[in-house]
Amino acid sequence: MMAEQTTRVEFWFDPSCPWAWMTSRWVDEVATHRDLDITWRIMSLAILNENNDVSEAYKAFFPRALRYAQLVAAVKELKGQEFVKPLYDALGTRIHLGQRTDVDAVIAESLEEAGLPAELADEAPDAAGGAPFRFETELRASHSSGIDLVGQDVGTPILSVDGIAFFGPVISPAPTGDVALKLWDGIVAAASYDGFFELKRSRTRDPIFS
Repeated sequence: MMAEQTTRVEFWFDPSCPWAWMTSRWVDEVATHRDLDITWRIMSLAILNENNDVSEAYKAFFPRALRYAQLVAAVKELKGQEFVKPLYDALGTRIHLGQRTDVDAVIAESLEEAGLPAELADEAPDAAGGAPFRFETELRASHSSGIDLVGQDVGTPILSVDGIAFFGPVISPAPTGDVALKLWDGIVAAASYDGFFELKRSRTRDPIFS
C-alpha cells in the first residue's frame, strides 16, 4: 500500500475573525486524519481595510484586532513559527468561545497557556498609548504574502493547498468526521485546477462555535 502523499497547506488568519476560527477548527479536524504539512500565518483585517470605507462600528473593532495580530507576529519573530498555532488556539478560545473583549487579560492568559513569557505582551502596544510596533514590516509582509495570492477583494481566512490559494472556505459550524473529510477532498480537488477562482453563496447563519 502506497503511503499517503503529504499535502502542503498554508493558512492565513486574523485571530479576531470568527470565520477564520471556524475554518481553522475544520483544518485541525482534517489534520487528524490526513497527512497535512500546515504553516499558520498571520494577516490583519485592520491592514486589509485601512484604506476602505467601512462603518464606524467596524473601525472601532480594528485597534483591538490589530493588537492580537501584532502579538502573533511578534511571537513568530521572537520565539519561532512553532508558537504561532498554540498562541492562536489560546487567543481564539477566549475571543470566540469565551466572547472576551478584555484585551490585556486575553493576551496575558493566552501567552501563559502557550508557554510564552508574559513580557511579550509589551510587543502588542495599545495604539492609544502611542507606542510603535517594532515588527510592523514583518506583519505586513505576512499579510501581503497571502493577499498577493488571492487579491484584495477577500477577507480571512486564506487557505493555500499545494500552492493554490483562495479565500475561505467560510463555514459554520466546523464539520467533523467524514463530513469534514468530504469537504476537504472537494477543496483539494478544486485547488488542483489552476483555472478555478470562485464559488459563493450568501451566508444564512452566524458562526456556530459548538
